Amino acid sequence: MSEALTDPQAVSALRSVAHPVRIRILSLLTAQAMSAAEVARELRLTHANASYHLRVLQEAGELVVESEEKIRGGVAKRYRYVVVDAPAVGAPATNEDRIAYVHAIATDVTRRQSRHQRGSGQLSDIETWVEPEVWDEAVSLLRQASDLLHSRAAAPRSAGTKHVSASMFAFEMEDGMEDGS
Repeated sequence: MSEALTDPQAVSALRSVAHPVRIRILSLLTAQAMSAAEVARELRLTHANASYHLRVLQEAGELVVESEEKIRGGVAKRYRYVVVDAPAVGAPATNEDRIAYVHAIATDVTRRQSRHQRGSGQLSDIETWVEPEVWDEAVSLLRQASDLLHSRAAAPRSAGTKHVSASMFAFEMEDGMEDGS
């Protein structure tokens, strides 16, 4: 096991989000800041569970505290997920971290797919070889689509919105085939 996975202080930001509940929280907090109680209600979690996952995400540098408000003698933090291409807090992501993240996304995409409503959409998968310019253009278009969806995300159930899901994975692979293929 790599050093980044055995030292609790050296967990990559990617590994810290590699949990289906945290994936859902990040998606939810893209559109608006919410408190632990609001996250718990929206995702049907216990308040303690929502607080725990929010704390993990904040410690990993994935969430910002947008505001604080006094509620019944305590202070409720309102967290927000701001998507940026900044260096991650903690250790650099390893391939093990990326695999854990992909597994968490796959688990949540399976949940989302069970709620698929007929309509527009795109489902695609490919493993191929392309010219570098084609690859660069494809990555740029995927980044544009991701940026558009993140920047225009609305609060849950806002009037005039559609509940959608988008997961994008695109990466260069090592040469050679595995499993005898």
